[in-house]
Amino acid sequence: MSFKSKGELSTKSFVSKKWTFLLCLGCFCAGMLFTNRMGPVPKSKGIMRTTAVEAEKLKLISEGCSLKAKEEKHVSKDIIGEVFKTHHAIQTLDKTISNLEMELAAARAAQESLLSGSPLSTDANRADTPRKRRYLMVIGINTAFSSRKRRDSVRATWMPQGEKRKKLEDEKGIIVRFVIGHSATTGGILDRAIEAEDRKHGDFLRLDHVEGYLELSAKTKIYFATAVALWDADFYVKVDDDVHVNIATLGETLVRHRKKPRIYIGCMKSGPVLSQKGVRYHEPEHWKFGEAGNKYFRHATGQLYAISKDLATYISINQHVLHKYANEDVSLGSWFIGLDAEHIDDRRLCCGTPPDCEWKAQAGNICIASFDWSCSGICRSADRIKEVHRRCGEGENALWSATF
Repeated sequence: MSFKSKGELSTKSFVSKKWTFLLCLGCFCAGMLFTNRMGPVPKSKGIMRTTAVEAEKLKLISEGCSLKAKEEKHVSKDIIGEVFKTHHAIQTLDKTISNLEMELAAARAAQESLLSGSPLSTDANRADTPRKRRYLMVIGINTAFSSRKRRDSVRATWMPQGEKRKKLEDEKGIIVRFVIGHSATTGGILDRAIEAEDRKHGDFLRLDHVEGYLELSAKTKIYFATAVALWDADFYVKVDDDVHVNIATLGETLVRHRKKPRIYIGCMKSGPVLSQKGVRYHEPEHWKFGEAGNKYFRHATGQLYAISKDLATYISINQHVLHKYANEDVSLGSWFIGLDAEHIDDRRLCCGTPPDCEWKAQAGNICIASFDWSCSGICRSADRIKEVHRRCGEGENALWSATF
Protein backbone atom coordinates (compact mmCIF):
# COMPACT_ATOMS: atom_id res chain seq x y z
CA MET A 1 0.00 0.00 0.00
CA SER A 2 1.33 3.41 -0.96
CA PHE A 3 1.59 6.49 1.15
CA LYS A 4 -1.31 8.13 -0.72
CA SER A 5 -3.60 5.23 0.03
CA LYS A 6 -2.82 5.39 3.69
CA GLY A 7 -3.59 9.14 3.81
CA GLU A 8 -6.97 8.74 2.18
CA LEU A 9 -7.87 5.93 4.55
CA SER A 10 -6.87 8.04 7.56
CA THR A 11 -8.95 11.01 6.34
CA LYS A 12 -12.08 8.85 5.78
CA SER A 13 -11.67 7.30 9.18
CA PHE A 14 -11.51 10.78 10.78
CA VAL A 15 -14.54 12.04 8.91
CA SER A 16 -16.42 8.89 9.78
CA LYS A 17 -15.73 9.35 13.52
CA LYS A 18 -16.65 13.03 13.41
CA TRP A 19 -19.94 12.41 11.67
CA THR A 20 -20.60 9.51 13.96
CA PHE A 21 -20.12 11.76 16.99
CA LEU A 22 -22.39 14.46 15.56
CA LEU A 23 -24.95 11.88 14.63
CA CYS A 24 -24.90 10.46 18.15
CA LEU A 25 -25.17 13.93 19.66
CA GLY A 26 -28.08 14.76 17.38
CA CYS A 27 -29.81 11.53 18.25
CA PHE A 28 -29.30 12.23 21.94
CA CYS A 29 -30.76 15.71 21.65
CA ALA A 30 -33.64 14.44 19.59
CA GLY A 31 -34.23 11.72 22.16
CA MET A 32 -34.24 14.26 24.97
CA LEU A 33 -36.64 16.50 23.07
CA PHE A 34 -38.86 13.60 22.24
CA THR A 35 -38.77 12.36 25.86
CA ASN A 36 -39.66 15.83 27.23
CA ARG A 37 -42.65 16.19 24.89
CA MET A 38 -43.99 12.68 25.07
CA GLY A 39 -43.18 11.88 28.71
CA PRO A 40 -46.00 13.92 30.39
CA VAL A 41 -48.68 12.52 28.07
CA PRO A 42 -49.12 9.23 29.91
CA LYS A 43 -49.26 11.12 33.17
CA SER A 44 -51.88 13.56 31.79
CA LYS A 45 -53.94 10.70 30.45
CA GLY A 46 -53.85 9.13 33.86
CA ILE A 47 -55.12 12.33 35.44
CA MET A 48 -57.85 12.65 32.81
CA ARG A 49 -58.93 9.10 33.41
CA THR A 50 -58.97 9.69 37.16
CA THR A 51 -60.93 12.92 36.73
CA ALA A 52 -63.48 11.24 34.48
CA VAL A 53 -63.97 8.43 36.96
CA GLU A 54 -64.31 10.85 39.86
CA ALA A 55 -66.78 12.96 37.85
CA GLU A 56 -68.86 9.88 37.20
CA LYS A 57 -68.78 9.04 40.90
CA LEU A 58 -69.74 12.60 41.82
CA LYS A 59 -72.61 12.48 39.32
CA LEU A 60 -73.90 9.26 40.83
CA ILE A 61 -73.58 10.69 44.34
CA SER A 62 -75.33 13.90 43.23
CA GLU A 63 -78.14 11.95 41.61
CA GLY A 64 -78.45 9.86 44.74
CA CYS A 65 -78.63 12.97 46.93
CA SER A 66 -81.16 14.54 44.60
CA LEU A 67 -83.30 11.41 44.65
CA LYS A 68 -83.01 11.28 48.43
CA ALA A 69 -83.99 14.97 48.69
CA LYS A 70 -87.00 14.38 46.46
CA GLU A 71 -88.05 11.40 48.55
CA GLU A 72 -87.62 13.43 51.75
CA LYS A 73 -89.61 16.30 50.22
CA HIS A 74 -92.38 13.91 49.18
CA VAL A 75 -92.42 12.36 52.67
CA SER A 76 -92.48 15.87 54.16
CA LYS A 77 -95.51 16.79 52.02
CA ASP A 78 -97.29 13.61 53.09
CA ILE A 79 -96.61 14.40 56.75
CA ILE A 80 -97.84 17.99 56.36
CA GLY A 81 -100.97 16.72 54.60
CA GLU A 82 -101.70 14.26 57.41
CA VAL A 83 -101.11 16.97 60.04
CA PHE A 84 -103.51 19.29 58.21
CA LYS A 85 -106.18 16.57 58.00
CA THR A 86 -105.75 15.79 61.69
CA HIS A 87 -105.98 19.48 62.60
CA HIS A 88 -109.15 19.86 60.50
CA ALA A 89 -110.69 16.80 62.14
CA ILE A 90 -109.88 18.19 65.60
CA GLN A 91 -111.45 21.54 64.70
CA THR A 92 -114.59 19.82 63.40
CA LEU A 93 -114.83 17.70 66.52
CA ASP A 94 -114.30 20.75 68.71
CA LYS A 95 -117.10 22.64 66.92
CA THR A 96 -119.41 19.64 67.27
CA ILE A 97 -118.69 19.36 70.99
CA SER A 98 -119.21 23.12 71.38
CA ASN A 99 -122.58 22.94 69.61
CA LEU A 100 -123.68 19.97 71.73
CA GLU A 101 -122.65 21.78 74.91
CA MET A 102 -124.67 24.84 73.90
CA GLU A 103 -127.71 22.73 73.05
CA LEU A 104 -127.41 20.88 76.37
CA ALA A 105 -127.12 24.15 78.27
CA ALA A 106 -130.14 25.56 76.42
CA ALA A 107 -132.16 22.43 77.17
CA ARG A 108 -131.25 22.65 80.86
CA ALA A 109 -132.18 26.35 80.93
CA ALA A 110 -135.53 25.59 79.29
CA GLN A 111 -136.19 22.74 81.72
CA GLU A 112 -135.32 24.88 84.72
CA SER A 113 -137.59 27.65 83.47
CA LEU A 114 -140.51 25.28 82.99
CA LEU A 115 -139.97 23.57 86.34
CA SER A 116 -139.68 26.87 88.19
CA GLY A 117 -142.86 28.12 86.54
CA SER A 118 -141.25 31.25 85.07
CA PRO A 119 -143.68 33.17 82.83
CA LEU A 120 -141.65 32.76 79.68
CA SER A 121 -144.50 32.82 77.23
CA THR A 122 -148.12 31.90 76.75
CA ASP A 123 -146.87 29.55 74.01
CA ALA A 124 -145.25 27.40 76.70
CA ASN A 125 -148.70 26.43 77.91
CA ARG A 126 -150.00 25.82 74.38
CA ALA A 127 -147.21 23.51 73.30
CA ASP A 128 -147.14 20.20 75.13
CA THR A 129 -143.83 19.26 73.53
CA PRO A 130 -142.17 22.47 72.31
CA ARG A 131 -139.12 20.58 71.00
CA LYS A 132 -141.07 17.83 69.27
CA ARG A 133 -140.20 18.97 65.75
CA ARG A 134 -137.64 21.06 63.93
CA TYR A 135 -138.75 24.35 62.42
CA LEU A 136 -137.14 26.40 59.69
CA MET A 137 -137.39 29.74 61.46
CA VAL A 138 -139.04 31.70 64.22
CA ILE A 139 -140.01 35.25 63.25
CA GLY A 140 -140.37 37.55 66.22
CA ILE A 141 -142.11 40.86 65.40
CA ASN A 142 -140.96 43.45 67.91
CA THR A 143 -143.95 45.53 69.04
CA ALA A 144 -145.06 47.87 71.82
CA PHE A 145 -148.23 48.50 73.81
CA SER A 146 -149.09 51.56 71.71
CA SER A 147 -148.73 49.76 68.35
CA ARG A 148 -152.14 48.10 68.01
CA LYS A 149 -152.79 49.68 64.60
CA ARG A 150 -149.40 48.55 63.31
CA ARG A 151 -150.11 44.99 64.44
CA ASP A 152 -153.49 44.98 62.73
CA SER A 153 -151.92 46.27 59.50
CA VAL A 154 -149.33 43.48 59.60
CA ARG A 155 -152.07 40.89 60.19
CA ALA A 156 -153.96 42.29 57.20
CA THR A 157 -150.93 42.02 54.86
CA TRP A 158 -147.95 39.70 55.19
CA MET A 159 -148.69 37.73 58.40
CA PRO A 160 -151.08 34.76 57.90
CA GLN A 161 -153.95 34.50 60.35
CA GLY A 162 -156.02 31.73 61.94
CA GLU A 163 -155.85 28.38 60.19
CA LYS A 164 -153.37 29.73 57.65
CA ARG A 165 -150.91 30.57 60.41
CA LYS A 166 -151.27 27.06 61.83
CA LYS A 167 -150.78 25.66 58.33
CA LEU A 168 -147.66 27.79 57.99
CA GLU A 169 -146.27 26.21 61.15
CA ASP A 170 -147.23 22.64 60.32
CA GLU A 171 -146.40 22.55 56.61
CA LYS A 172 -143.63 25.12 56.23
CA GLY A 173 -142.06 25.05 59.68
CA ILE A 174 -142.36 28.81 60.17
CA ILE A 175 -143.42 30.37 63.48
CA VAL A 176 -144.58 34.02 63.48
CA ARG A 177 -145.30 35.90 66.72
CA PHE A 178 -145.58 39.46 67.98
CA VAL A 179 -143.01 39.86 70.76
CA ILE A 180 -143.83 41.95 73.82
CA GLY A 181 -143.06 42.00 77.55
CA HIS A 182 -145.17 43.48 80.32
CA SER A 183 -145.67 46.94 81.75
CA ALA A 184 -144.01 48.35 84.84
CA THR A 185 -147.22 47.65 86.72
CA THR A 186 -147.82 43.99 86.02
CA GLY A 187 -151.49 43.21 85.43
CA GLY A 188 -152.32 46.84 84.65
CA ILE A 189 -154.50 48.13 81.85
CA LEU A 190 -151.76 47.78 79.22
CA ASP A 191 -151.16 44.12 80.06
CA ARG A 192 -154.88 43.38 80.11
CA ALA A 193 -155.25 44.93 76.65
CA ILE A 194 -152.52 42.67 75.25
CA GLU A 195 -154.07 39.63 76.93
CA ALA A 196 -157.41 40.39 75.31
CA GLU A 197 -155.79 40.86 71.93
CA ASP A 198 -153.90 37.59 72.35
CA ARG A 199 -157.10 35.72 73.18
CA LYS A 200 -158.56 36.99 69.93
CA HIS A 201 -155.61 36.30 67.62
CA GLY A 202 -153.30 33.95 69.56
CA ASP A 203 -150.20 35.38 67.93
CA PHE A 204 -148.17 36.80 70.84
CA LEU A 205 -144.92 35.71 72.47
CA ARG A 206 -144.93 37.24 75.96
CA LEU A 207 -141.55 37.89 77.57
CA ASP A 208 -140.51 38.23 81.18
CA HIS A 209 -139.35 41.76 80.47
CA VAL A 210 -140.42 45.31 81.33
CA GLU A 211 -141.19 47.22 78.14
CA GLY A 212 -139.34 50.46 77.35
CA TYR A 213 -137.55 51.99 74.35
CA LEU A 214 -134.26 52.21 76.24
CA GLU A 215 -134.55 48.50 77.08
CA LEU A 216 -134.54 47.14 73.53
CA SER A 217 -131.12 45.50 73.95
CA ALA A 218 -132.35 43.61 76.99
CA LYS A 219 -135.56 42.69 75.17
CA THR A 220 -133.55 41.32 72.24
CA LYS A 221 -131.55 39.04 74.54
CA ILE A 222 -134.65 37.75 76.29
CA TYR A 223 -136.45 37.20 72.99
CA PHE A 224 -133.72 34.96 71.58
CA ALA A 225 -133.32 33.10 74.88
CA THR A 226 -137.07 32.51 75.10
CA ALA A 227 -137.52 31.54 71.45
CA VAL A 228 -134.66 29.04 71.46
CA ALA A 229 -136.10 27.46 74.62
CA LEU A 230 -139.60 27.09 73.11
CA TRP A 231 -138.88 26.14 69.50
CA ASP A 232 -136.10 24.11 67.94
CA ALA A 233 -135.47 26.05 64.73
CA ASP A 234 -132.66 26.57 62.25
CA PHE A 235 -132.97 30.37 62.36
CA TYR A 236 -134.38 33.04 64.63
CA VAL A 237 -135.50 36.30 63.04
CA LYS A 238 -136.21 39.68 64.59
CA VAL A 239 -138.22 42.26 62.64
CA ASP A 240 -139.92 45.53 63.59
CA ASP A 241 -143.70 45.92 63.30
CA ASP A 242 -143.39 48.75 60.76
CA VAL A 243 -141.51 46.69 58.15
CA HIS A 244 -143.00 44.75 55.24
CA VAL A 245 -141.71 41.18 54.88
CA ASN A 246 -141.98 38.58 52.10
CA ILE A 247 -141.90 35.37 54.14
CA ALA A 248 -141.32 32.94 51.25
CA THR A 249 -138.34 34.94 49.92
CA LEU A 250 -136.93 35.14 53.45
CA GLY A 251 -137.27 31.37 53.89
CA GLU A 252 -135.67 30.60 50.52
CA THR A 253 -132.75 32.85 51.44
CA LEU A 254 -132.16 31.30 54.85
CA VAL A 255 -132.38 27.75 53.50
CA ARG A 256 -129.27 28.38 51.42
CA HIS A 257 -127.32 28.93 54.65
CA ARG A 258 -128.95 26.16 56.66
CA LYS A 259 -125.89 23.88 56.80
CA LYS A 260 -123.47 26.63 57.79
CA PRO A 261 -122.59 27.22 61.45
CA ARG A 262 -122.92 30.57 63.26
CA ILE A 263 -124.75 32.63 60.63
CA TYR A 264 -125.53 36.32 61.20
CA ILE A 265 -127.45 37.75 58.25
CA GLY A 266 -128.83 41.22 57.58
CA CYS A 267 -128.07 44.56 55.94
CA MET A 268 -124.62 45.25 57.34
CA LYS A 269 -123.79 48.86 58.14
CA SER A 270 -121.28 50.91 60.09
CA GLY A 271 -122.89 54.15 61.23
CA PRO A 272 -121.29 56.99 63.17
CA VAL A 273 -120.98 56.86 66.95
CA LEU A 274 -123.05 59.83 68.16
CA SER A 275 -121.57 61.40 71.28
CA GLN A 276 -123.84 64.46 71.39
CA LYS A 277 -126.47 64.28 74.11
CA GLY A 278 -130.08 64.76 73.13
CA VAL A 279 -129.78 63.44 69.58
CA ARG A 280 -131.50 60.29 68.39
CA TYR A 281 -129.34 57.16 68.70
CA HIS A 282 -127.02 58.90 71.19
CA GLU A 283 -124.32 56.52 72.43
CA PRO A 284 -123.55 57.13 76.15
CA GLU A 285 -120.50 54.84 75.90
CA HIS A 286 -119.07 56.61 72.87
CA TRP A 287 -115.63 56.77 74.49
CA LYS A 288 -115.28 52.99 74.05
CA PHE A 289 -115.21 53.42 70.28
CA GLY A 290 -112.17 55.71 70.15
CA GLU A 291 -111.91 59.30 69.06
CA ALA A 292 -114.87 61.50 68.18
CA GLY A 293 -116.13 60.89 64.67
CA ASN A 294 -115.37 57.17 64.70
CA LYS A 295 -117.84 54.60 63.38
CA TYR A 296 -119.31 51.46 64.88
CA PHE A 297 -118.06 48.03 63.89
CA ARG A 298 -119.98 46.35 61.07
CA HIS A 299 -123.39 45.08 62.23
CA ALA A 300 -126.85 44.32 60.83
CA THR A 301 -129.38 47.13 60.79
CA GLY A 302 -132.11 46.65 63.37
CA GLN A 303 -135.19 46.57 61.12
CA LEU A 304 -134.67 42.89 60.27
CA TYR A 305 -131.91 40.37 60.92
CA ALA A 306 -131.60 36.63 61.41
CA ILE A 307 -129.21 34.41 63.35
CA SER A 308 -128.70 30.66 63.32
CA LYS A 309 -129.62 28.44 66.24
CA ASP A 310 -126.08 28.14 67.62
CA LEU A 311 -125.80 31.93 67.94
CA ALA A 312 -129.25 32.16 69.55
CA THR A 313 -128.18 29.44 71.98
CA TYR A 314 -124.99 31.34 72.72
CA ILE A 315 -127.07 34.41 73.63
CA SER A 316 -129.34 32.29 75.80
CA ILE A 317 -126.47 30.78 77.76
CA ASN A 318 -124.52 34.03 78.19
CA GLN A 319 -127.38 36.55 78.42
CA HIS A 320 -126.44 37.63 81.95
CA VAL A 321 -122.91 38.68 80.96
CA LEU A 322 -123.50 40.14 77.48
CA HIS A 323 -123.07 43.91 77.51
CA LYS A 324 -125.94 46.14 76.38
CA TYR A 325 -125.31 49.31 74.38
CA ALA A 326 -127.92 52.00 73.83
CA ASN A 327 -128.89 50.64 70.39
CA GLU A 328 -130.03 47.03 70.16
CA ASP A 329 -128.56 46.38 66.71
CA VAL A 330 -125.15 47.56 67.96
CA SER A 331 -125.51 45.35 71.02
CA LEU A 332 -126.29 42.28 68.91
CA GLY A 333 -123.30 42.93 66.65
CA SER A 334 -121.01 43.36 69.66
CA TRP A 335 -122.00 39.96 71.04
CA PHE A 336 -120.63 38.25 67.92
CA ILE A 337 -117.37 40.19 67.50
CA GLY A 338 -115.28 37.65 69.39
CA LEU A 339 -117.01 34.65 67.81
CA ASP A 340 -116.22 32.79 64.62
CA ALA A 341 -119.52 33.99 63.13
CA GLU A 342 -120.13 34.53 59.43
CA HIS A 343 -121.55 37.96 58.63
CA ILE A 344 -123.75 37.84 55.53
CA ASP A 345 -124.68 41.17 53.97
CA ASP A 346 -127.88 40.83 51.91
CA ARG A 347 -129.24 44.11 50.59
CA ARG A 348 -132.64 42.55 49.86
CA LEU A 349 -133.29 42.81 53.59
CA CYS A 350 -133.34 46.60 53.45
CA CYS A 351 -135.13 47.70 50.27
CA GLY A 352 -136.91 51.01 50.11
CA THR A 353 -140.66 51.37 49.78
CA PRO A 354 -142.18 51.89 46.29
CA PRO A 355 -140.96 52.60 43.76
CA ASP A 356 -137.68 50.96 44.88
CA CYS A 357 -139.03 47.55 45.92
CA GLU A 358 -141.54 47.61 43.05
CA TRP A 359 -138.85 48.08 40.40
CA LYS A 360 -136.81 45.27 41.91
CA ALA A 361 -139.86 42.97 41.98
CA GLN A 362 -140.57 43.71 38.31
CA ALA A 363 -136.93 42.86 37.53
CA GLY A 364 -137.34 39.48 39.24
CA ASN A 365 -135.33 40.45 42.34
CA ILE A 366 -138.05 40.36 45.00
CA CYS A 367 -137.16 42.13 48.23
CA ILE A 368 -137.24 40.35 51.57
CA ALA A 369 -137.98 43.46 53.62
CA SER A 370 -139.02 46.99 52.67
CA PHE A 371 -139.04 50.19 54.74
CA ASP A 372 -138.06 53.86 54.67
CA TRP A 373 -134.60 54.66 55.99
CA SER A 374 -135.72 58.15 56.96
CA CYS A 375 -138.27 56.69 59.40
CA SER A 376 -136.29 53.53 60.34
CA GLY A 377 -139.41 51.73 59.15
CA ILE A 378 -142.31 52.41 56.81
CA CYS A 379 -143.37 55.98 57.40
CA ARG A 380 -146.97 55.94 58.69
CA SER A 381 -146.86 52.17 58.34
CA ALA A 382 -150.38 51.56 59.68
CA ASP A 383 -151.72 53.49 56.68
CA ARG A 384 -149.12 52.68 53.99
CA ILE A 385 -148.13 49.04 54.50
CA LYS A 386 -151.11 47.82 52.46
CA GLU A 387 -149.88 49.80 49.47
CA VAL A 388 -146.36 48.43 49.94
CA HIS A 389 -147.78 44.92 50.14
CA ARG A 390 -149.84 45.40 46.98
CA ARG A 391 -146.91 46.75 44.94
CA CYS A 392 -144.00 44.79 46.42
CA GLY A 393 -145.55 41.64 47.88
CA GLU A 394 -144.51 38.25 46.52
CA GLY A 395 -148.11 37.00 46.35
CA GLU A 396 -149.81 34.50 48.64
CA ASN A 397 -149.23 31.59 46.26
CA ALA A 398 -145.47 32.11 46.53
CA LEU A 399 -145.56 31.17 50.21
CA TRP A 400 -147.71 28.04 49.86
CA SER A 401 -145.85 26.77 46.78
CA ALA A 402 -142.41 27.34 48.28
CA THR A 403 -140.40 24.30 49.37
CA PHE A 404 -137.89 24.73 52.15
